[in-house]
Amino acid sequence: MLKRTALYEEHQRSGGRLIDFGGWELPVQYTGVIDEHQTCRTAAGLFDVSHMGEILCEGKDAEKFLNYLVTNNVSKIAIGQAQYTVMCNEAGGIVDDLIIYRRGEDQFFVVVNASNTDKDYSWIQKIHASGKWDLTLRNVSTEYTQIAIQGPKATEILQTLTPADLSAVKTYWFTESTVLGGVPAIIARTGYTGEDGFEIYLDWNKGPELWRALLEGGKTHGIKPCGLGARDTLRLEVKYPLYGHELGDDTNPVEAGLNWVIKLDKGDFIGKGPIVAMKERGPARALVGLKLTGPGIPRQSYTVHLADGTTRIGELTSGTQSPMLKQSIGVAYVAKEHSAIGSKITVDIRGNKVPAEIVATPFYKRPY
Repeated sequence: MLKRTALYEEHQRSGGRLIDFGGWELPVQYTGVIDEHQTCRTAAGLFDVSHMGEILCEGKDAEKFLNYLVTNNVSKIAIGQAQYTVMCNEAGGIVDDLIIYRRGEDQFFVVVNASNTDKDYSWIQKIHASGKWDLTLRNVSTEYTQIAIQGPKATEILQTLTPADLSAVKTYWFTESTVLGGVPAIIARTGYTGEDGFEIYLDWNKGPELWRALLEGGKTHGIKPCGLGARDTLRLEVKYPLYGHELGDDTNPVEAGLNWVIKLDKGDFIGKGPIVAMKERGPARALVGLKLTGPGIPRQSYTVHLADGTTRIGELTSGTQSPMLKQSIGVAYVAKEHSAIGSKITVDIRGNKVPAEIVATPFYKRPY
């Protein structure tokens, strides 16, 4: 039996095409991936991300515990601020990437990837059990609906439904306010599209009412509900990594280009030894962006070769036809010595060696 979010009937009502996504019945598209993608880039897109996992970490040692659990420096997060980071295993591989929201001095709200929620929670509990930290952990994923409103019109639309001054909420900060005339909500200026916008966490059962209100209030601004398909193409245009594609248990954050979330000066953390070792010797591979200069669309697992089509130098982790750039783009791990921007390569698409080039990323930058 597939799990359903509180917005399941709203998706049906809006004509969403529902699929199995990691055990959840979720919309892959409504009006079409390209249309939804372009709507998010030019107006506003509404996404159901209630399948994401939420874990509360509270207590005197919560900060110290999380600092040991993840690579970034949790001590640097102010109350009302969010931080992107990764959680690694002892070998330096990525258990998951996540966002930590600091709600109080000793209270943290940890948001993890949907397909990893149970695995992540078990891992966090295991680490907690191995030490003497004074804190409590609680998986509160079933208590929250999470709705993302993204795009240049997002702030204007959401502002009509909350007394919070959204203009005062900076990127990667949040406010605890209300929506719908009194429903408590965490309103965070975060997202996974490369656009401005917010992710709203509220009571599971209040989600449908907010969803309908955002669609109704955003009509004149061109808002549309968007599915998983557009969410993926949007994140790919800005080269945001996705667990199971660019990130995984055998991926070191150094080779994934995540040096900026590794803080070696904060004390010990899980996976620090292997991460330091890779930083010192340099990774053997690099995560690069590429565009095809010949016909075809690159997809995950397609192999990457030198320009003459012979020597294999890597493999695609993600690929698509960019709706905004109207060209085929992809992300791949390739041998470090062949990762320079401008390098001519080929991608094997079902036996055809299609010419391509390594390019600077993000592929797309919002114009505002």
